[in-house]
Amino acid sequence: MNNRAVLRPPAKSRFPISLYHTPSDLARDAFYTSVRAGHLVAGPEHRIERDHYPGHELILCLRGKGHARLRGKAGSISAGQLLWVNCHHPHAYWADAASPWEVYWARIDGPRLDRVEQNLFGGGFPAMTTELKSLGPVFRRVFQQMESLKPDAEARLHAEVARLIALLFQQRIASDPSGIPAPSIPELLRRPLERMRLYYHLPLRVSELAQLAGMSPSHFARTFKHVMGTSPINWLRRERINQAKRRLTETTDAVKEIALQCGYADAFYFSRDFKQFTQYAPSEYRRREQGQGAPELS
Repeated sequence: MNNRAVLRPPAKSRFPISLYHTPSDLARDAFYTSVRAGHLVAGPEHRIERDHYPGHELILCLRGKGHARLRGKAGSISAGQLLWVNCHHPHAYWADAASPWEVYWARIDGPRLDRVEQNLFGGGFPAMTTELKSLGPVFRRVFQQMESLKPDAEARLHAEVARLIALLFQQRIASDPSGIPAPSIPELLRRPLERMRLYYHLPLRVSELAQLAGMSPSHFARTFKHVMGTSPINWLRRERINQAKRRLTETTDAVKEIALQCGYADAFYFSRDFKQFTQYAPSEYRRREQGQGAPELS
């Protein structure tokens, strides 16, 4: 007699948690929010397909497997992976027939989510390997805030969605494109980063930084951008601007001197770069940071 249990996927999808939320005008304008979320135990029939829809759906696979086709790219998602669906574009996702997925999901909305998605995934298929023990509790707190009657629930919901996005960035940085965990800052990048932080006032080149890392310039640039989220040159520019802000606020040095101290041989180019990052010319930034307001008109 065969006493082995035969496990079969559920014949029909069920929702242990199914939540709806209509944000206030304030939350819609200023906060991240979640308008629909829940816990799905999918059956093999589960499938969603739309031309477009408001929001972005974050789908965390707890068990089983699913598939998706998003903007011409197809892929599969298994336990421990998160799928980001930009619903503003044609999208389809469905449960694997043999091993239907179980997921937490949240349809989020808020400022510049298209840009967030692009920064996380570039132009690739928008899925990533995650740590369930980190993301699962955040999804559950999103659920709690969507049900909360407290006056500050929308602000707390914003904080949880922002925390979820921050964890995705943290986990993307901690893994290479193949999903293999790596240190937050690989050892090979430490020397170039230290060089830029200590010698920002010198005319540093990508080829010089790549040599410190033992890489070709092209490989170094790709690796740096994957780990740090920006190019080596832009990272150095931001470091120089940080140093310039400090000197403008804490010293009385002339703007031209500060430009030289921060690696800019041309004061005009420094002023243009500074304004691009801060919206103010250096002298105006100094006045406003010190609480002096606008200069008097003679």
